[in-house]
Amino acid sequence: MAIAPYWRLIPPVEAPGKIQMAIDRWLLRQHQLVLHPPTLRFYTWLPAAISLGYHQQHYPDHWEQLHWRDKPIDLVRRPTGGRAVLHQGDLTYAVIVSGIAGSRIQVYQEICQFLIQGWRSLNVELHFGEAGRGYIHNPNCFGTATGADLVLPDGKKLIGSAQLHRNGATLQHGSIRLNPDPDLFKQVFEVEEAIASLPYAKETIIEALTASAQQCFKIHLTPQPLSQKEWQEILAEP
Repeated sequence: MAIAPYWRLIPPVEAPGKIQMAIDRWLLRQHQLVLHPPTLRFYTWLPAAISLGYHQQHYPDHWEQLHWRDKPIDLVRRPTGGRAVLHQGDLTYAVIVSGIAGSRIQVYQEICQFLIQGWRSLNVELHFGEAGRGYIHNPNCFGTATGADLVLPDGKKLIGSAQLHRNGATLQHGSIRLNPDPDLFKQVFEVEEAIASLPYAKETIIEALTASAQQCFKIHLTPQPLSQKEWQEILAEP
């Protein structure tokens, strides 16, 4: 019987957005250099943050002065593309892998199968979005749903994802909206949006998505926290 390939599962990390992005960049580079196995991890942002897509040059001036619960909201540049994402009341996933053939959208949709299957195990059905041509002009990632995003049956977007490719290696990470503050959302994007909260603890979601990742990718996930040496390398990221 064939042995399932080994992937690393990094236990959840709560940290500022700049550190989270440094971790993802470091993991992609190490994997690209064949120094690190494929990896799955989940994380949360503290303090709350707005992440900007790598090529997103313009955003409202008032984002520089936003606060939530008396703390400034970080503005963080992602290594991936896409539009701005508010990270508050969400759970972020990251997959670092190589060897998935196909176009960018095909890679998205193959990786996203573990999200669809995991949420289905929690009795939540998701499907891919279908944004029109004007989506790129919307500064809010969750204001549209492209073929790389996952939406609920009522059309509300639950998961927005973005990618970076380097020499055959892929970083795909995405935000899963769980219990966002609608007032903060309105402050940031200056529009009201009906945001459904899902009645699941983060631990339950992570457990379901970890199990589905092993099934979808036909892998064995081994939990392994970041070591002190790895943290030193990550924190030295420019």
